[in-house]
Amino acid sequence: MSEAQAAAETVAHHAPSAGEYINHHLTNWGNQMHKGILDFSVIHYDSVFWAVVTGLFGVLFLWSVTRKATSGVPGRLQAAIEILFEMVDTQAKSLVHNEASRRFVAPVALTVFIWVFLMNAVDFLPLDLLPGGWGLINEVMGHDKHHAYMRPVATADLSITMGLSVSVLLLCLYYNLKIKGVGGWAHELVSAPFGSSKNPLLAVVMGLVNFSMQMIEFAAKTISHGMRLFGNMFAGELIFMLIAMLGGAWAASGSTAALWVVHVVLGLAWTLFHVLVIPLQAFIFMMLTLVYLGQAHDAH
Repeated sequence: MSEAQAAAETVAHHAPSAGEYINHHLTNWGNQMHKGILDFSVIHYDSVFWAVVTGLFGVLFLWSVTRKATSGVPGRLQAAIEILFEMVDTQAKSLVHNEASRRFVAPVALTVFIWVFLMNAVDFLPLDLLPGGWGLINEVMGHDKHHAYMRPVATADLSITMGLSVSVLLLCLYYNLKIKGVGGWAHELVSAPFGSSKNPLLAVVMGLVNFSMQMIEFAAKTISHGMRLFGNMFAGELIFMLIAMLGGAWAASGSTAALWVVHVVLGLAWTLFHVLVIPLQAFIFMMLTLVYLGQAHDAH
């Protein structure tokens, strides 16, 4: 047996299987039992950590740009931020027709876009960079690095995306009460979308049906809002893992470079595709936020 074959067999012997590799990368720190994506019984420390880190980075980045902003000819970075601000402000004006509300809603939408974009953009980093670094830190601290879990893409965690969508729901409830009043919103809940009747019995039946439809609408919008972002980012993360395993298979088998070339080409192609996916998902999440907040201002 040659030295190359012996080395390949040694790597293969110690390397995790495909299932173990994916399972490890899909397990959050704080959810070592891996009960599934719908288990919200524990805090996912890695998702919370990276959500906070990207949020702080976004705040510091915008602060540094505004601190250096000039009223004269803007630099490229300032011009890009101004274009983004104008885009969000234009969309807010077209969807939220209350000027007083827009003073709060437009900055919220801008914050949502930048924050979601930055959380998504962590997916551009090499797949094993941050989890591998976390494993080495645990090894230095005397812990088993193979049980050091780290998922840095916060938007690939359903608890984060649903937390964002529930926050939007709470804002919608707040503006429904603020704009329409308790009585006006209560009347809307029992009279839309099917209207009411002058017949007392039929009015009660229609009120129950309308109220049920309103609750279903709120639930559907909130769940789909969070699930859409999660599903797209989770799928992207999973495909990155499958592409990474091509390189791992090449290293373990000691085969020709063809498998490694396929791994590099597919990885580059998927990364370039993500250049479109990542800002698009942030834009869609922001637009749905504005749409739902705009609907909270409109009477049925």
